Amino acid sequence: MTSDTVAPAAAASGASATERFFADKASSAAATPTERVDLLAREVLDAVHATIRRHKVTYEEYNALKAWLIGVGQDGEWPLFLDVWVEHVVEQVATESREGSKGSIEGPYYVPGAPEPSAGTTLPMREAEKGTPLLFQGQVRSVSGEPLAGARVEIWHADDDGYYSQFAPGIPEWNLRGSVIADEAGRFRIHTVQPAPYQIPTDGSCGKLIAAAGWHAWRPAHLHMKVSAPGHHLVTTQLYFTGDEHVFDDIASAVKPELILDPRPTGDGAGREVTYDFVLDPA
Repeated sequence: MTSDTVAPAAAASGASATERFFADKASSAAATPTERVDLLAREVLDAVHATIRRHKVTYEEYNALKAWLIGVGQDGEWPLFLDVWVEHVVEQVATESREGSKGSIEGPYYVPGAPEPSAGTTLPMREAEKGTPLLFQGQVRSVSGEPLAGARVEIWHADDDGYYSQFAPGIPEWNLRGSVIADEAGRFRIHTVQPAPYQIPTDGSCGKLIAAAGWHAWRPAHLHMKVSAPGHHLVTTQLYFTGDEHVFDDIASAVKPELILDPRPTGDGAGREVTYDFVLDPA
């Protein structure tokens, strides 16, 4: 762990994620029609009732669930819980008709408005940032093969200790976050460091569920990406690394074979590099 980074408590990380959700996304719920809310709420409750009947749930188990749900709210961990165990299915349904690049979950740690890197295409990072240098490069095209000049490539990821800027103390605000503009041929080059696998917070209510169920808490190392261009659908995805112990054992069930990178050593041996192209569907 870097000397200026303190492990964030689940409650503090959860509070940050909850605050970010209300700032960026909560307003979209108001647009859901009454009929749709009625349908979905009834079916979810029906599924809960069916589970209770099928497995003869006891009052002790019911009260344990009630205590756990209250704890999730007190810890501010609803964004974490939903993004880890539910979002991957929502993403699958939302993008099932697309022909372009595969998407994946956004997760709870996205922050809009990341600056364009001031030093060419090198993400903001601390002096002597831990981790293996990584050159991530590629091209953004339409499904018809046309290069998308000026496409925006947003990238954010955890540091070598598994922590995200703005969600853990002691990390500069925009560390390892940036928004890169592709050139006239749709090409981009991003210099960063390869992230490490990490465990989701385990000292809160989500951790209690993991321990009680005998699960692991690990996510494979990944780069978060949002790629966009006028007239095309935004692609939100995560890119993983071959050889990672948890690439096929992700607690968030977010890995797809098309999203696994295989970086190679750079010519000077000082780091690794990988090329990955994005294909966007027309809007």
